[in-house]
Order: sequence, then structure tokens, then C-alpha cells
Amino acid sequence: MAKLYFYYSAMNAGKTTNLLQSDHNYRERGMTTLLFTPELDDRKAVGIIRSRIGIEQRGIIFNNHDNLFNIVQTASLAPIHCVLVDEAQFLSRYQVKQLSQIVDTLSIPVLAYGIRTDFLGHLFEGSQSLLAWADELIELKTICDCGRKATMNLRIDQRGNPIKSGKKIQIGSNESYISKCRRCFYKAFRDDTADSYSS
Repeated sequence: MAKLYFYYSAMNAGKTTNLLQSDHNYRERGMTTLLFTPELDDRKAVGIIRSRIGIEQRGIIFNNHDNLFNIVQTASLAPIHCVLVDEAQFLSRYQVKQLSQIVDTLSIPVLAYGIRTDFLGHLFEGSQSLLAWADELIELKTICDCGRKATMNLRIDQRGNPIKSGKKIQIGSNESYISKCRRCFYKAFRDDTADSYSS
């Protein structure tokens, strides 16, 4: 039976590597997949899903106005055996419902991968909706510098200092974010009361 899966973690836990491995497993068995990647993720070439270990695959670019159900339903690659979504935190709540429709109406499993919270510890819209609507929630684990499980994403400046206010969405990788446990994340913030977004 098809299900909607949400694989979530802090940054640098291997979400994209896991997605690409799942995609490979389907393709190796002669099955067809559709991969989605958000257009606002400009860290790499447009439409390319690339992991930190260097493997990559082309994906369909989406923005918040796209109807993912319609894209999958009308895809010329049918039959589609699995839909995989990278950076799923950037989905709108409507698109998460569209993913549910793909599962429930088209009987196609959907695997969505993303981070749960932003640099202030607040849920992203896509992640919040996936936590509510997904059939299966799977946490991918990584570790903090202290050795505890990392669950938070600390935004840092060029000198490694924590950033405590700013835009909710700022695309970046290891140069901009560090995965931290809640204790170390709080420690980085405790000397400052800033906790806000800028426009």
C-alpha cells in the first residue's frame, strides 16, 4: 500500500544521499521515479539534486504555485512507481495535501526529505504539514559537536558566530549552518534575546 513518508533531520544528516539511494534502488529494478527539487535552492545547478558526497540526479523544479498532483498525474513517464521530494520543508501546506492525493488517488508512494525547523527553532510550513499529514515519520540522525544527537540548525556568520535574527529562509550549507543538539543550540542563544526575522 502506498504511503506518504517524511524523512526529517537537522542539516548534514544525509537526507539527499538517502533520497538518491532510494531513487537508485527503484531505477535499478527497472522502475520509474519522479524527483522534485525547489527552485529557490540555488546552491547547485538548476534542477540538480546533489548530495554532499558528490552523487547527483536531475529533478523537476517546483515553486509554491505548482500543483504537484497535476504534474505527477500528467507525467509522460507513466507508470510512475515512486515520487521523491528534496528540501521538502519548502513545500506549501497545499502541496503537502497534493502529495497526499498522489498517494491516496494514484497509489504512488511519496518520499519527502527535509529539515524540520529553521535557524530559530521554528517549524517550516512544509515540515509542519508533513508532520501532520505523513503516514510515516522517519528521523535521520546526525550528531552535535558535543556528541549528542543534533536536532537544531544553528545559522552562523563567516567567523562561525551564531546569527540570532534574519530572514527565515537563507539557502546555505556547511558555510552557513551547523547542526546542534538542543542544549548547545540554546547555549549559543542564551546571551542574546534576539529571536526574530527580518524582511
